[in-house]
Amino acid sequence: MLIIIHILLGFSATLTPYAIIAWFYLVLITSAIQVLKEKDSIFVLVSLIFYLISFELISRMARTSPFIPYELGKYLLCAGLVFGLLRYKTIGIMGWIMLLSLIPGFFIDVSGQVQQSDIIFNILGPINVALAIAFFNRKRLTSIQLGKILRLMIYPILGVLAYTFVKTPDFDEVEFVLGANVDLSGGFGSNQVSTLFGLGTLFIFILMVNKWEFSGYFILDALVLFALAFQGLLTFSRGGMLGAVLGIVVILFFLRSAPLFKRKKYQLPKIGKYVLPGILVAVLAYVAVDQITNGLLSLRYQGETMGTIQGSKEKSLYTITTGRLDIFLGDLNLWFENFIFGVGAGASRFLRETMTGTVAHVEVSRLLAEHGLFGLIYFSVLCISGLVLLKYNENPMIKGILFALYLVAVYTSFHAAMRTFVTPALIGLSLLMIRAPKKVDPKKVKKKRKVPQLILE
Repeated sequence: MLIIIHILLGFSATLTPYAIIAWFYLVLITSAIQVLKEKDSIFVLVSLIFYLISFELISRMARTSPFIPYELGKYLLCAGLVFGLLRYKTIGIMGWIMLLSLIPGFFIDVSGQVQQSDIIFNILGPINVALAIAFFNRKRLTSIQLGKILRLMIYPILGVLAYTFVKTPDFDEVEFVLGANVDLSGGFGSNQVSTLFGLGTLFIFILMVNKWEFSGYFILDALVLFALAFQGLLTFSRGGMLGAVLGIVVILFFLRSAPLFKRKKYQLPKIGKYVLPGILVAVLAYVAVDQITNGLLSLRYQGETMGTIQGSKEKSLYTITTGRLDIFLGDLNLWFENFIFGVGAGASRFLRETMTGTVAHVEVSRLLAEHGLFGLIYFSVLCISGLVLLKYNENPMIKGILFALYLVAVYTSFHAAMRTFVTPALIGLSLLMIRAPKKVDPKKVKKKRKVPQLILE
């Protein structure tokens, strides 16, 4: 039923914004009451925040602003994390160090052109990452609860899938080129659409491999996986889909390298029975899109452009990264010239010699250019948090999933900076301590049936 509801919401978004607005506030208001009741568990709060921020892209597509803010993920995630920190009195040292390192950038503007909107646009993402590390670090949830959170984040992505399906023209009418295709992204930003579909592909794969189920039917889950991968590949924006591949490879690495005694102890899924079907579905999606585009998809992922094919350009890291390397090097030059304090939050695009005026796509270089040495401290702490998370979960599958989420989050910041909810949300999830659900005594369950149960239970 929830799958059908969110697909219908995606269809309705092509006609009117009001169905999305009504559903969003219905969930927000009714669930907020439940959050206020639940004082002992962070699960309800985290579930609500992560579900609602996943509406960011479909809300933009439906043009729900100002009822639902255009940058919903940034504002809602920030508010939710601050609420969680105050409610649960959390003290995450690494997160607070990262927050403090951002402060000098607020008071510096070497360009003299930065406006308040530029500061919010550039710095709220890193703030959310720091808040996520402060709040989530070593918080305890069960594997079942983790699966439910991933499932909740997929539902709104299905709305985006339905929207792009309606808005995508017939393939005969599309002129495929070696570049990101807005027409096949529902007329919206191909990088954002690809990132979201890549995220959905990774989440569905995780659910299928662990038998946590999404729809309850393996065939239907496989169809959803195929649809997300297929539509994501059609955008010709490589970042999001490569992120999904990165996450899957990391999970397979941890699963494959697990010692025999751990395989038996944690009953890890068999690669042939549970993993290969998911990989085959994704490969079929790639083959299908490559056939439809007459082999252009393969050329796109090989880094070819129309210029390199025609011989007017030489294939290099500059062409493969579609300008991101130019931005990265330009930001590094700014950092070398302003090593201690940087040029100030939001100022790099006005001062950069390469790709002047273009907003940063590589977050680490933006941090260095705009925050100087303090930006280096920020990114160093972020890297340390990723290494630390490997110590807290013994189950190889869980460890692989969490580390995959962390790496995908950092990787996303290299092609989409921290402008969306993806990086802070995934980094937050990656720092959880996941435990197996407690076994329930059937006799005790029978006795408790007389007691009214909470909605989420």
